[in-house]
Amino acid sequence: MTTDDLDFEKGAGLVTVVTQDAVTGAVLMVAHMDREAFDRTVATGEMHYRSRTRGLWHKGATSGNVQRVVSLTPDCDRDAILARVNPAGPACHNGTVSCFDHPANGDALTQLASVIESRAQGIGDESYTRKLLADRNLRLKKLGEETAELVLALADSDDTRAREEAADLIYHLMTALRANGVTLDDVRRVLASRAG
Repeated sequence: MTTDDLDFEKGAGLVTVVTQDAVTGAVLMVAHMDREAFDRTVATGEMHYRSRTRGLWHKGATSGNVQRVVSLTPDCDRDAILARVNPAGPACHNGTVSCFDHPANGDALTQLASVIESRAQGIGDESYTRKLLADRNLRLKKLGEETAELVLALADSDDTRAREEAADLIYHLMTALRANGVTLDDVRRVLASRAG
C-alpha cells in the first residue's frame, strides 16, 4: 500500500486510522495520519500518527510502547486505514491496553479466559475451575471425557449436543492450558502465525 492508495483530500490532508491488536483483535485506539506519518510508518514498520498537539508522532518513542505493523488496509472509500499491530505495551496514555473503556470484555473466549484467570487467582475459592486447576488427573480425565462426548455428538449428527459438548471441551481445554501456563493469547499467536 502506498499514499496513492489513500484519499487524503477528503479529510483535509488526513486519514483516520483504527489501530487493532493483530493477536487479540482488540481495538486499541483511533488516530489520524497524513502523508508524512504514513510514509514514516511504512519506512520504519512502526506506527506514526499526526496529532493536533504533537505534530508527527511516533507511537511509543518515549514510553517504549511502540506498535509494530502487521498490516495496513484501506477502507472502501480510501479515507481510513485498519492498522493491525503487535503492541509492545499499552496503547492509551492512561496506561490501559486500549483507549476505550472495558476492551477486555471482548468475545466469549476472551471472557472465559478472564473468568478462568480470576478463578486461578482466587485464594480459598472452592469453584469447579479451582478444583480442576488443582488436580492434574481430574483435569486430564475431564478433557478426555469431553473430547469423546463431542466426537459422539458429531458422529450422531446431533448439532445441538455438538454445540454444547464443544463449549464444554473448550472450557476444559482452556482450564488445562491455564494450569500449564498457556494463555488464550499464546494460542492466538500460534494461529495468527499459521494464517495465510
